[in-house]
Amino acid sequence: MRVLLFNGSPRSKGCTYTALQEVASALEHEGIETEILQIGAKPVRDCIGCRKCECKKPCIFNDDVVSEWLAKSKEADGFIFGTPVYYAHPSGQIQSVLDRMFFSQRDIFAHKPGAAVAAARRGGTTAALDVLNKYFTINQMPMPCSTYWNMVHGMTPEEVKKDLEGMQTMRNLGRNMAWLLKCIEAGKANGVKMPETERGNVTNFIR
Repeated sequence: MRVLLFNGSPRSKGCTYTALQEVASALEHEGIETEILQIGAKPVRDCIGCRKCECKKPCIFNDDVVSEWLAKSKEADGFIFGTPVYYAHPSGQIQSVLDRMFFSQRDIFAHKPGAAVAAARRGGTTAALDVLNKYFTINQMPMPCSTYWNMVHGMTPEEVKKDLEGMQTMRNLGRNMAWLLKCIEAGKANGVKMPETERGNVTNFIR
């Protein structure tokens, strides 16, 4: 089993990475393969709603990480999305990436566990987590939890490591993700099928 951890910070080894690395270490201790993917500091395009991807075509933009991450996601069993908090919300980059990934190929993620992690100096973490969690809840993704909200605090990686409860929360998240993945795998081995998805009804509020 394999979990992808997405670092939505332009800093490759900053506070968000430190939190994700702690989750990854716990996962690997439980026998789960991990990979941390770095969004980088290059610009990321927003979804423009062209709907070209609905024709089973890839996103029309191919100059950033989206296509690469989607290809890797097809083979993954679980996901952790990490973000820094600058102005009380997730980074613009991670939101743009997730908008395009989930809009274009949501079936890749359906029924696979997903969780979000936020890193901040002080405030805005719960608001950032609320935004990222919505990607999971709209797409039938089980959400492993922890012993506190999935956040760490600090201005530097060294300060984040001093957030003992935050790091503990990351480790417990990793263990709970591993447990959930193993439960899903055991269910498949015993003939438990994925739930049927009903679609077709779309209710608009303006008539």
